[in-house]
Order: sequence, then structure tokens, then C-alpha cells
Amino acid sequence: MPILNSLFTWLIKKRIHQIELFIKYPIDVQEEWFRKLVSTAKNTEWGKKYDYASINTIEDYKNRVPVNDYNTLKPFIDRLRKGDQNLLWPSEIKWFAKSSGTTSDKSKFIPVSSEALEECHFKGGRDMLSIYVNNHPDSRIFSGKGLVMGGSRNITEVNNESYYTGDLSAILIQNLPFWAQLKSTPNTSVALMEDWESKIEKMATITITHDVTSISGVPSWTLVLFRRILEKTGKTNMLEVWPNLEVFFHGGVSFDPYRKQYRQLIDSEEMCYMETYNASEGFFGIQNQPQDKDMLLMLDYGIFYEFIPVEELDKDNPRILWLDEVHPGVNYAMLISTNAGLWRYMIGDTIMFTSVNPYKIKITGRTKNFINAFGEELIIDNAEKALAIACEKCQAVVSDYTAAPVYFSQDKKSAAHEWVIEFDTPPANPGFFAETLDTALKSLNSDYEAKRYKSLLLHEPIIRTVPPGTFYRWMKSRDKLGGQNKVPRLANERRYVEEILELAKGK
Repeated sequence: MPILNSLFTWLIKKRIHQIELFIKYPIDVQEEWFRKLVSTAKNTEWGKKYDYASINTIEDYKNRVPVNDYNTLKPFIDRLRKGDQNLLWPSEIKWFAKSSGTTSDKSKFIPVSSEALEECHFKGGRDMLSIYVNNHPDSRIFSGKGLVMGGSRNITEVNNESYYTGDLSAILIQNLPFWAQLKSTPNTSVALMEDWESKIEKMATITITHDVTSISGVPSWTLVLFRRILEKTGKTNMLEVWPNLEVFFHGGVSFDPYRKQYRQLIDSEEMCYMETYNASEGFFGIQNQPQDKDMLLMLDYGIFYEFIPVEELDKDNPRILWLDEVHPGVNYAMLISTNAGLWRYMIGDTIMFTSVNPYKIKITGRTKNFINAFGEELIIDNAEKALAIACEKCQAVVSDYTAAPVYFSQDKKSAAHEWVIEFDTPPANPGFFAETLDTALKSLNSDYEAKRYKSLLLHEPIIRTVPPGTFYRWMKSRDKLGGQNKVPRLANERRYVEEILELAKGK
């Protein structure tokens, strides 16, 4: 243990110095990564298509390479999954992070190169620890074990070779160095189990016997584990189980709706909560100051960043800025070019810079309507298609609708989605309509399907029917009548749903 602590202390000091350098010279660092990415990929199929060998400036790159999303890169990714190589990135790619789908697919498969694993994802994990310990020099985090709430993994054989798909967290767990596995709980076989019900049960049984000092994961699933542990132990506070627990590294969804519940389950003013911004496509940000929830944009992870002002997104030729051109207080859609071969890739998140010295950001939402309260990433296309299926099977007609999450509460162990629907023709059997909608959503969105598994995290949808004219009156009350104003179909907070239900109640 003393050797590990000494080693990590040395690594922390070295890394903090490097972080200070990219804070001091952000533009130089991003320019260097831009040149390295383009040069490395110049002999790939993609690099030859856009003549990367002759790209000398960022302006050349912007003028020559189109903005992409998953659908435009999908033909290349499909070929990678069949075993072709040197398409988007020169090193062999066998890992694919499974993420929520697009308008045409249930799931996306994001390529993860060895460089992305080491220079981005693992580096982000190490930096998370480095920054935390640098801010808390008296920390004893390495005296115990770190609990990681990971996903699952599938192995698919293609042409007598294997490629691997799974949640990003599962890919990271599978590839952890041996020393990190020694300091983690539960063991890999349990961490990668696909049956979440059995997995939570085994995790609870195993981890209560360990001295857990840190937790990493998505807030919603971690709450499920906490509640099961408290049931098994008869305790009322997690610190009675893990007295040395000191930090929760969280990301994936907004922590604000969960903050009060964590405060109840971990009754300590000393408990630390640290925000991270990591996704299947890359590790982007880390909260670097305990009292400031905004995150430092990590600039030396093999990612070149560009930004589109949100108001420009629907234009044929939107302004696309790089780091030297952004301003605080503006909503931007984020583009990334990465060391896994995602080129000018729009990840769908919107961010706002809260500072440009250093460059610090906060996540402000998505480029499309969505619900992502529990990691389900439900998009408007999923909702529209699922409603169409439910209406067809139930002989119903929907006039208007909106949906929002119902969060955990003290007396509820699972959450749900609440749909407020105005029907022109209501279903004869509302229960069957809800069941059909739920089944359709599962078929369209693998992340929603996972969260609905045996109602462990999400219960079936709650359908609230409101009288005809309710949405019109609500839009009128907001001075939002007219062709340019649209009912927000999905929202990640409950303001719209509660306003409409209150209006309907008063009718």
C-alpha cells in the first residue's frame, strides 16, 4: 500500500503539471493535436478520400471535411465490424462501445481504438483521481477499494475473429491494468454480468464486505445498488456500511435531481461529489474545483474540438468555430475529431463555456428533444415511432403529447416516464396502450430497454390523458400560439408536464 501511494503521488504531481500546461497554452495544445490526428490518418481510406496529406491548416480541414453524424459514418463502421481495417483510423479496431440508437437503428456502435482507450478514456480516469487527490491532499482513497458501476459485454465472432461490443464502462473494465483491477470491486466477472437483477444482487453481497472509499458510475444505477445494500444489511446510511467512503465520481446524466437522495443516504458534509463528462465517443471534461460544478475541458486527450452556435444548426452553412473563437454564455453544439476515427462528428450534446481562461464548460442539453434522466437517451424519433405503433394497435389517434421523467423518491425504488397525451380518439383499453407503447420503445432504443429490464430501474410508462383543447390552452397561456411555436415533446425536467396537468385539473 505505501508503494502504491508513493507511486500515485509521483504520478499526480507529474500530471497536474501537464494539466497546468494545457490550461496555460490551450490553443497550442489543440493545434498540435489537430496536426497529429490528420497526419496519423492520412493513409487511411478516409484520409485518402479527403486528401489529408495536403491539409496544412485548420481552415483547410474545415473547408474540405464535412460535418458528420453516426449515419454518415455508419457505412465505414459497418465495414469495421465486419473485419475491415484502416478505414477511419490506422490502428486495428476491435472494440465498439454500444450506445443508444439513431433514427434508423436501435443501437450505435462507436469504434474505440487502442489510442482512444489509453490516451483518452484511461487518461481521463487517471486525471479524475489526480485532480481529486490534488484538491484533497489528506485523502485516503487508496487505502480501500473503488466501486465501479459498469455495463455488460458481448463478444461476436466475425470471419473467425472476434470483435467486442458493450457499454463503454464494460470495455474499460475489461481492459483495466492489473493494479487497477486489484483496487476495484466487484471482480470483473460480476462487473460484466448482463443480467442486471443478478448483477445488483451479487454486487451488493460482495461489496458490503469491502472497504469502499470511492464510487464511479451513473447516479440512477448507483442508487439501486445502495438501496439493495441497505435492505440486506438493515442499515439506514451508507456510511454505516462503508465508513471510509469519501467520493462519488458521477456522469452520464444530470446529478441535480439525485443530490437530495444521496444526501439522505450518505449523511455526511464531508462526502465529495465530482462531475465528469465522458461518453462512448470520448472523455471531455472533469470538475477540477470542489466548489465549482463547471468542468475543465480536457484538451490533450487526442480530441480536436469545434463548436457550432445552436442558433446556426438549421442553416445550410452554419458558422463552425474552434477553441480560439468561442465565447462564454453561448450555447454550442460540439463537434469532435478523435483518435478513434470520428471526424468532425456531432455528438448531439450542447455545451456552454462558463470561462475561456481556463476553458470550462457545462452541459446544457441535446441538439434534439430528449429524455436522459437515467441514461435511457430517449429521442424524439423513438417517441414518434412508438406512439404510431401503439396507436395503430389500439385504434387510437393522438392529438398532442409531451413526456418527462418521474424521479426516484423516498418511497419509490424505481422511476418512470410520464406521458401527458391529448387524444382525438382515445384507446378502448388504456392499459394495453401503455403496454404497447412501452414494448415499442424497448424495440427502438436499447438503452431504454436496458433501464426497463424487470422494472429494476424504470417502471412502465405512466399515461395521463387530458381533455381536448388542453395543449392549445397551455400554449396560449405561454403566448406560444403560431406556426413557429411547437409543443416540446420530450423534456428532461418536469416543468411542462406539471404545468399542463395543473391546467387540465383546473378545467
